[in-house]
Amino acid sequence: MVSTLDGLLRSGRPRVMGILNVTPDSFSDGGRHLVVDDAVAAALRMESDGADILDVGAVSTRPGAEPVSVETERDRLLPVLEALGGRLEIPVSVDTDRACVFAAALDRGAAILNDVTALRGDPEMASLAASAGCPVVLMHMRGDPRTMQDAPRYDDVVEDLKAFFEERMAAFVGAGGDASRCILDPGIGFGKTLEHNLAILARIDELKALGRPVLLGCSRKSFLGRILDRSEPLGREYATAATTARAFHDGVDMVRVHDVRAAVDVIEVLAAIRDARRKGD
Repeated sequence: MVSTLDGLLRSGRPRVMGILNVTPDSFSDGGRHLVVDDAVAAALRMESDGADILDVGAVSTRPGAEPVSVETERDRLLPVLEALGGRLEIPVSVDTDRACVFAAALDRGAAILNDVTALRGDPEMASLAASAGCPVVLMHMRGDPRTMQDAPRYDDVVEDLKAFFEERMAAFVGAGGDASRCILDPGIGFGKTLEHNLAILARIDELKALGRPVLLGCSRKSFLGRILDRSEPLGREYATAATTARAFHDGVDMVRVHDVRAAVDVIEVLAAIRDARRKGD
């Protein structure tokens, strides 16, 4: 599966990571996929719509979210992974910061770790991911979901991100990992104001200069609602599409989205225009 990911990243366009939340309280789609059959149907639909990766999470990380027990996370996540076994052609990423949960997910076919704590949430996670040899998404978040939006401040948010990613990659290597497996997620909306989020999007090239793939997760997030004065997450799909288009323009490697088909359509059209321009040069 690592070689599959390497192939995806050589494509020259952003790859689409479809979001499957098996939670009752995620900010956009909480409660929609709590029944295993519903979750499986949604996963198969995202693959059919063109998703390159499926990202499954069983704990909400929305602002203000309360933690859940390990048992609750496992009870939500593992039956879905078991039901998906052998039914998807695309790799499955698991959104967790608990090593015991990820170990169980690996046994059920998970191929990618998406850790919102960037391996800080569990002292066993870095060594587990290193020994698994899997790709690891390192996401930046200040604080935790309960506290991250409590007046976040940075002298320079992008410089802070760069230093953070350098430190977290070094920690992964120190645990026996390979830095070439790291994917960097600046954590749009995680401990950041509107101005911080816009600065990150305007300066993605500085994160790309770190030499690792960059993942953007802007889908339906509240900063888009702030720009548009729109409180309902489902009313932010066109705004999400705008961030996908910008990600294509800036050479972002992955976009994490709820509406897979919309993201795929944006990317396919922009790729066709780019390819036509290259043929004309």
